[in-house]
Amino acid sequence: MLNISDPNKSKDKQQALPFLDFAFRPFFLFAAIFSMLSLIIWNGVLTGSININLYGGSLWWHIHEMLFAFSATVIVGFLLTAVQNWSGIRSLNGKALAALVLVWLAARIAFFLPEQLPNSLIIALDMAFLPLAVIALAKPIIQAKLWRNLLFIPILLVMATTNGLLHYSAATFNPILMGQASTFMVLLITLVMCIMGGRVFPMFTANGTKTPRVDAIPTLEKLSITSILIAVIVGSGFIELPAPIVASLFIAASIIHAFRVYRWKFLVTLRTPLVWSLHVSYWCIAIGLLMFGLSEITHVVSHSQAIHTLTIGAMATMILGMISRVSLGHTGRNIVVGKTMKIAFVAIIFAFIVRVFGLYFIANYSHVLSLAVALWVIAFGCFVVLYLPLLIKPKAC
Repeated sequence: MLNISDPNKSKDKQQALPFLDFAFRPFFLFAAIFSMLSLIIWNGVLTGSININLYGGSLWWHIHEMLFAFSATVIVGFLLTAVQNWSGIRSLNGKALAALVLVWLAARIAFFLPEQLPNSLIIALDMAFLPLAVIALAKPIIQAKLWRNLLFIPILLVMATTNGLLHYSAATFNPILMGQASTFMVLLITLVMCIMGGRVFPMFTANGTKTPRVDAIPTLEKLSITSILIAVIVGSGFIELPAPIVASLFIAASIIHAFRVYRWKFLVTLRTPLVWSLHVSYWCIAIGLLMFGLSEITHVVSHSQAIHTLTIGAMATMILGMISRVSLGHTGRNIVVGKTMKIAFVAIIFAFIVRVFGLYFIANYSHVLSLAVALWVIAFGCFVVLYLPLLIKPKAC
């Protein structure tokens, strides 16, 4: 059972530096801060107000950093925290955790120094993070023989391989490979979201709203994971299939996941922001899959709109909800948020709406992008301001 809702009850003494006591502390905080900085830089580059030489070029850098420096980093922080609950074995902390954080940070800095550092060093720094995280995650899982959770190991390894493909696309100036690898990574993260959502969202809904938990339908659960796994395989274009077939598979997956999240009873969550935000994020998975399918066979929506529905509507909203919840639980606070995080959740949802549909009502693309970035900064800025004291201080109880 995946348990992340209760504060971790470690038998070890707290670290002298609480910030390095669990992986969620540095990785949630740094990923949130970096997401804001990177989007401000990306917006500045597109609007011409910032002129900077980035490894891989500005578009490559934007895609890579939002997928790997932000999303994958949050996943790593989440898994390296949850694995102690799963196994009862102390997870990565202290100096070892600090070393992993420094590897992550060194790669972020190196991308700004393509003229000063050899490409091989930049690639090595960035490529090291996920394999090192896999080692830290695999050890307690294998020791405790938690074979059900072993699936996260190959997923992270595939992410690491995808990172390698993305670097190869930069080295060979191959925009087609860049698009394929980045789309594959988006869908792979969507797979992780579907796995996590199915495991914990019904529990969170029941606990947060004090209503009966919705029982899973085994066949539906299998169809949900199978359909998104097929989407991962066929959606990137690595395997060439006729567009109508790809579209049909994505639309079918959308219907399956829409039915899955519909059963979780969104309406009972309306007074519980930490729950309704997660429901909204999962609805965006269903919408994103539908748009992806439609983009294959029509001009009603674009591939970019489908991707940003998955990355902002689903991914960013789910990340904001999950890091807020996990940070409260694992620092010994009540799992309840106030007005500040309500504003944050609303802001990230509007960031999705503006980025994906903004051109329908705002003619200037740069204004659309700037507004979406501003809303993202408000959302994750609220998290940073509110949660920074919690993440650097000792556990409350």
